[in-house]
Amino acid sequence: MAAFLEGTVLPPLEQRDTDRKHNQMSMPLTSPTMPTKPKPLAICIRDLRVNYGKFEAVKGISLDIPHGEVFGFIGPNGAGKSSTFRVLATLQPKFRGMALVCGLDVLSQPQQVRDVMGFVPDFFGVYEDLTALEYLHFFAAAYKLPMSKRKGTIDDVLALTDMTHKAGSAVDSLSRGMKQRLALARVLLHDPKVLLLDEPSSGLDPRARIEMRELLKALREMGKTIIISSHILQELSQLCTRIGIIELGKIVAQGSLTDIYRQLQLMRVIHVRVENPAADLLDRVQKIPGVGSVETQVDRWAIRLHEDQMSVADLHQALVEQNARLTMFQPEAMDMETAFMKLTEGKTA
Repeated sequence: MAAFLEGTVLPPLEQRDTDRKHNQMSMPLTSPTMPTKPKPLAICIRDLRVNYGKFEAVKGISLDIPHGEVFGFIGPNGAGKSSTFRVLATLQPKFRGMALVCGLDVLSQPQQVRDVMGFVPDFFGVYEDLTALEYLHFFAAAYKLPMSKRKGTIDDVLALTDMTHKAGSAVDSLSRGMKQRLALARVLLHDPKVLLLDEPSSGLDPRARIEMRELLKALREMGKTIIISSHILQELSQLCTRIGIIELGKIVAQGSLTDIYRQLQLMRVIHVRVENPAADLLDRVQKIPGVGSVETQVDRWAIRLHEDQMSVADLHQALVEQNARLTMFQPEAMDMETAFMKLTEGKTA
């Protein structure tokens, strides 16, 4: 977005060339065997605990979320998702443990954290007397955006969230989906590095959910770190690079969906169609290590694969080595609901 790129000034070409040569001379030599540096963390949480009186809502959560990741925070209502988000958003000062956002401590540096973060809660405050444009101008002033950049920045976030045609509409007249977009436009005004989205698709119709998902994909491509709290599992499986499943204030699993499936030893179904489905070929396929079973259907085979023993790519290679002439090789999408039900006990606080 144009307004977010303003203010970047490059030194003269001669100076850049001198700097480049100096950096090359002072740069330490590395070898291929040297370990690469870990990606810097956008979120670092250690042994986070949140109490409301005698009730412990969060019970020792620890999380590392690198920059540029889309992390899905999944759990039933009352699991501790919103309490964790309130800590990261500097809205919950009473907690134990450590919480850092872009290396900034949420307790001792709350204002600096707010400068690099945008938080969209699971409810939207109604501003009956404001239009969408007036609403954004109000928050641009609250974010202390310079007057010279304010209009351009507002135009940019309206365009990004596809809200330009609703700029003159009263906030109270907008649908829930449009209000969610406006809330997202608001937190993008100061170009935050990290976005906290608490149930962003809650209450939205199917079309609005699809549009919200496409908008979040665009933000991911811009390099934003996005942490999404939700109980709509299938949508997160299409968007998130990693997920964390929380129940009763504790993380019961975290990682990519593939990692969690391997951890649970759940089987993936791969649909295969071959031109030469001879009986001896079927016998050979059933003996491939990692293949749990092969179900013969009308026009295909359904292979159940233990991914902790063999990857999908290795299965494809093994089939080719068995002289199977493949006309279809289609792994089923990971079923997040299956993993969720196996990992949790269905309890709520």
